[in-house]
Amino acid sequence: MSGMQTSTAQVAVIGVTTVTAYAGLAALQILVLNPLAAAPGSSLGAIYAEMDAAGETMPVTMPLLMLGAGVAAAIAVAVLSIRSRLAPALSALLFLLLLVFGTPGYFVASFGPGMNLADTFMISGGDHSRWSLVLHAVSLGAAAAAVVLALRMRRRPPLAVKA
Repeated sequence: MSGMQTSTAQVAVIGVTTVTAYAGLAALQILVLNPLAAAPGSSLGAIYAEMDAAGETMPVTMPLLMLGAGVAAAIAVAVLSIRSRLAPALSALLFLLLLVFGTPGYFVASFGPGMNLADTFMISGGDHSRWSLVLHAVSLGAAAAAVVLALRMRRRPPLAVKA
């Protein structure tokens, strides 16, 4: 890729897309994949009905709001990166950090639904679907990439795009 440079706007589009995909997979994991794995052989409707009958609910709004906050943060980073004319590397570092914080965000967003599943089906409140491992791997990979990028930037700090 010699001779090709990525613009801050391109980094912003990739960053917002990646964070949105992460949040989408997290929502799918919390609301669909994990319940199906927690009660194998049951339909999602039957799982939700059984939760309701047990006096538990599948909280949808709170996890979606929490995951949506990550998407909103990505959009804010994109707008600020472009308006402030941040160097692409610095903008990329900010998006990587958002992805790093995806794992704790996922934990908080999934806690209530996981506990309600646990109370209904007398199981652990942890993840039963392995799709959460994809989220954790992305966050771990983003952490490693952020360290590498930060070390590279330390040699030549790119504070802003030259006009």
